[in-house]
Amino acid sequence: MSDTDANKINNMDLTADLVKDLIKERRRDRCWRNLRFFAGFALFLVVVIGFFTSNSPSMSDSEPGAGKDYVAMLRLNGIISPDSSFSAEQVVPQLRQAFTDKDAKGIILDIDSGGGTPVQAAIIHDEIVKLKKKYHKKVVVIGEDMLASGAYYVAVSGDKIYVNANTITGSIGVIMAGFGFPETIKKIGVERRVYAAGDHKDRLDEFLPVQADDTQKIHNVLDEVHTNFIQVVTAGRQGKLVGDTKEIFSGDFWTGESAVKLGLADGLGNLWDVMQNEFKVSRFKDYTAEGDIIKTLANKMGAMLGLPLRSEQMRLFEKF
Repeated sequence: MSDTDANKINNMDLTADLVKDLIKERRRDRCWRNLRFFAGFALFLVVVIGFFTSNSPSMSDSEPGAGKDYVAMLRLNGIISPDSSFSAEQVVPQLRQAFTDKDAKGIILDIDSGGGTPVQAAIIHDEIVKLKKKYHKKVVVIGEDMLASGAYYVAVSGDKIYVNANTITGSIGVIMAGFGFPETIKKIGVERRVYAAGDHKDRLDEFLPVQADDTQKIHNVLDEVHTNFIQVVTAGRQGKLVGDTKEIFSGDFWTGESAVKLGLADGLGNLWDVMQNEFKVSRFKDYTAEGDIIKTLANKMGAMLGLPLRSEQMRLFEKF
C-alpha cells in the first residue's frame, strides 16, 4: 500500500470519527431539548392544576367533634376598584356561587378594606341585598383591620356586623382631592393650550384657577353621593344607630369598640365566634376566587421559580 492510499484511509477514518462525534452531539442536544420541554410542560401543568384547585371552593378543616354543617364565606380585601379583586366583576359571581350553595347555613363576608369607589361598592351592596331576598339566607359581616368608607357601604347589606375592638370602622363620607398648578405654569414660561366644546368641559383642569362655580359643582356632586351613602346606611342599620347622626355621618371613623356603642356594628367577635354563635357551625366553605387567571398563573409561576414579581402598591387608607 502506498503512502497516498494510507493517508486516504486515515482521512476516511478521521472523517468517520468526526461524523460519529457530531451525531452523538446532536443526539445529546436533542435529548436535553426534549428534557427541558417536558420539564417545562410538567411545571406548567402543576401551576394550572394549582390555579384551578385554589379557585374551587375549599372547605375548612373540621374540628374534633364538629358536624357536617357549614357556612359559605367570602374574603373581601383591599381597595374597592374596577381593577382589583374587590370589584363588582370579581365579587358578584362569587356571591352568586355562595348563595346558590343549598347546603350552606348562611353567608359570612370577611372584610378588610378602607374603601374605594362608590360605584363598585354600590353594585356589590345591591347584589347582596337582591340575593338575600331571593335565597332567604342570613348574611353576617366580620370586619378585620378596616371596615371603613366603601367597605362599610358593602357591610350594611348584611344582617349583622361584627368587628374587633380595634377595627377601624365608619368613615361615612365622600372625598375628592387633587392638586392645582396655575401659578407654577406661569413661572416656568409654559403656555397652556386647551380647546374644548362645552362651557365646562375643562372644569377642574389642574393648570387653570378654580372658579366659584367649580367649587359649588364639586360640593353638589359630593353631597349627592354622600346623601346616597347615608340613605344606604340608614336602611341597613335601621333602628340600630345610637347617638348624634350628624356625627355618625360626618365622615369620621372609630375603633370597633366605639362603633358598637354607636350602633355601627352589632358586637365584637372573630370568625370562629360568629360561626358558632350565629350559625351553630364550626366549618366554612371558602368561595373567594383569586381573580385574573393570567396574573394568578404568573404569580404562581414566579413563586415556584423564586422570581421577585412586582405587585401594585396598595394605599393604607382609602376614604370613600
